[in-house]
Amino acid sequence: MRILVVEDDSEQLEPLHAVLSEAGYIVDGVEDGETAQWLLSHKEYDLLILDWMLPTISGLSLCHQYRQAGKTAPVLMLTAKDTTLDKVTGLDAGADDFLVKPADLVELLARVRALGRRSPQWQGDTLRMADLQLHLNRLTVERNHATVEVSPREAQLLEYLMRHPNQILTRSQIEDALWEWGMEPESNALTVLIRKLRHRLHLVGAEDWIKTVYGMGYTLKPPNRVE
Repeated sequence: MRILVVEDDSEQLEPLHAVLSEAGYIVDGVEDGETAQWLLSHKEYDLLILDWMLPTISGLSLCHQYRQAGKTAPVLMLTAKDTTLDKVTGLDAGADDFLVKPADLVELLARVRALGRRSPQWQGDTLRMADLQLHLNRLTVERNHATVEVSPREAQLLEYLMRHPNQILTRSQIEDALWEWGMEPESNALTVLIRKLRHRLHLVGAEDWIKTVYGMGYTLKPPNRVE
């Protein structure tokens, strides 16, 4: 799941970014409404976390513009405003939930999980392909009664491949999907990540499911006969 976090206070943005990344989410964190506005016009997100009070373009305005554009991903507003009138204003602008600042990180994760279930892209906490299961909430892969833990980045890669089964995905597509905005992956970063994920899948007998299509990219394809 890809999340956009807009918070102009870097001391609050950094822990939000860290805790969400550690939970396995792909997080684009920015400090101003103009950058957020550009990202929202160029990328698709599963969830938005917006600070209400931003300079120049407020989180409330971003939310309203997002809804006016017909976008339906859930929006969580971070705010010091907790009166009934403020909540009504936010709900009318298209917000789905509110969290009073400074945000409690445990509560934040719980609200993100709840809102994630409202995302149009949500397919459950467990993704399945043939007899392979990826448990996003536990960051584990299971097959043939064997279970192995995966890192957040390995889970993100497998999730992306499982959401595009039997499709050839280019390196550029995968890098755009997995790496946060503003981060340029090293030239061999994806190759290393693929190798690590194949090793994890080897432990559940599925190392050959990730196919390299030379000159094109990668695809996730189970064998014709799953044993």
